[in-house]
Amino acid sequence: MSIVVTGATGELGRLVVEELLATVPASEIAAVVRDKEKAAGPAARGVELRIADYDRPETLADAFEAGDRVLLISGNEVGKRVPQHTAVIDAAKTAGVAQLAYTGVLGGPGADFRLAAEHKVTEQLILDSGLPHTFLRNGWYTENYTANLVPVLAHGAVVSNAGEGRVASATRADYAAAAAAVLTGEGHLGKAYELSGDVAWSFAEYAAEVSKATGKEIAYNNVPAAVHQEILVGAGLPEGFAAILVDVDEAIARGLLAGTNGDLARLIGRPTTPLAETVAAAVAAA
Repeated sequence: MSIVVTGATGELGRLVVEELLATVPASEIAAVVRDKEKAAGPAARGVELRIADYDRPETLADAFEAGDRVLLISGNEVGKRVPQHTAVIDAAKTAGVAQLAYTGVLGGPGADFRLAAEHKVTEQLILDSGLPHTFLRNGWYTENYTANLVPVLAHGAVVSNAGEGRVASATRADYAAAAAAVLTGEGHLGKAYELSGDVAWSFAEYAAEVSKATGKEIAYNNVPAAVHQEILVGAGLPEGFAAILVDVDEAIARGLLAGTNGDLARLIGRPTTPLAETVAAAVAAA
């Protein structure tokens, strides 16, 4: 039996592997990757590499073994995730894994924004498969914002169409720690965890934190959805992806990413990383 992480060289996957290495022997961890060269670091530390690709179902036949505990990290290509996830679920069922944990989205079936659609379908596919499962319904990553500080600093403004909506974000490291806890612990089968940060913040508060960290005046500009769409497309984003981000902001305005039930902090055994800490680190790195 191994603890298996799919998408193990991605931004979340590599952090999950690091968390696992801190708690279990490397010989008990397997990383499913497309490119073994990108996983040279974990491999050198004793992590088993299993080469497979979500887009090539035949490669997944050897990705899992009976009794494995598997983390299915959702694909990042919107519009392709249902067939990709279906291939992983089918392979996991054929192998007879002991647990399939899936990184979905906060709110699960109740999330009505476009980005949640494929996650909801995937959860239902897992339920229909009969596999022992755990749903990790991740809220927003703080890095979704701090990774895009360059235009914020260049224009002196945070732009959104979320109004006074709030976001209970946490860092990728927080979510990775939760995934590792579920993969190594007991009592998580059949559970759905709504994972979010301890504190929900507004975009005005986010702008204030950036101002504090940079010493520059950063405003919050709340704009209509159509205007935000134009701004994002003008910045080079594809129209379809820009529309998804605008739709997420509308969901934030409705309060769908503001939940703070404490599941994440309970799983990781500590408070989630404060917004101010992540902003300060991002500004220092920039």
